[in-house]
Amino acid sequence: MRPPRRNRRIMTALVVLILAGGATALSLIALRENVSFFRLPSEIAETPPPPGERIRVGGLVEAGSVRYGEGAEVLFSITDGASSMEISYVGVLPSLFREGQGVIAEGSFASTGGFHAGRVLAKHDEDYTPRELEGVVQNTTSS
Repeated sequence: MRPPRRNRRIMTALVVLILAGGATALSLIALRENVSFFRLPSEIAETPPPPGERIRVGGLVEAGSVRYGEGAEVLFSITDGASSMEISYVGVLPSLFREGQGVIAEGSFASTGGFHAGRVLAKHDEDYTPRELEGVVQNTTSS
């Protein structure tokens, strides 16, 4: 004996809802693992991450802080207006990298305490400013 037509519709709807919910849950889990926000120097000063943990830090390149070492090594400091931190990077910097410019550095702290970036990203548009850095940009442009 076949179930009534109404029961088959309910079962089909339940299966579709379960599959759609599972697909949504898997998508959200995958996105959460791949989304990576940046932390400000003042946030890192308050709660420093453990050595070796990969993080992103963002801020403005401090004026007069860019120094070139041996080879392709570059040392510079970034600030959020409240705190600053020094970053070392080995590689070619983006063409938009300069003092006063917003950057995001991806890397980790060494056991000695210095932040070593494996990648540096520079802000690409003069009109965009992250909400966290709006006050810093206004202070540096009025100086």
